[in-house]
Amino acid sequence: MNQIIAFLSKIGAMLHPWMSEIATALVACTIVIFATDINRALRRSLSGSGFIIRTSAFVLVNAFGYGLAIVSVSPWLASQLRGMPSQWMLLVVIGVFIGIGAWAQRNRQV
Repeated sequence: MNQIIAFLSKIGAMLHPWMSEIATALVACTIVIFATDINRALRRSLSGSGFIIRTSAFVLVNAFGYGLAIVSVSPWLASQLRGMPSQWMLLVVIGVFIGIGAWAQRNRQV
């Protein structure tokens, strides 16, 4: 068991220099998965509005909203992941990417 933990710790420690990129990828993948539902809800809520309002809301949400989420959540997520022990951080990162992939597959977004 100690050998497995040592192996996971070693591999997890190798990911630390790329933690910002990993966090950005996690946030971006999550946004891509949920963007369809968010845009659908936005379209429904603004269905009676004029073209300018619908277009402005779409641009604000997609360009600025998602961009702001990536820029603000990624550093926080990276710091949370850095604070974890290496073996757990590796398992969490792998698990979250598998979870995002499974969610996308289940919802036929792949």
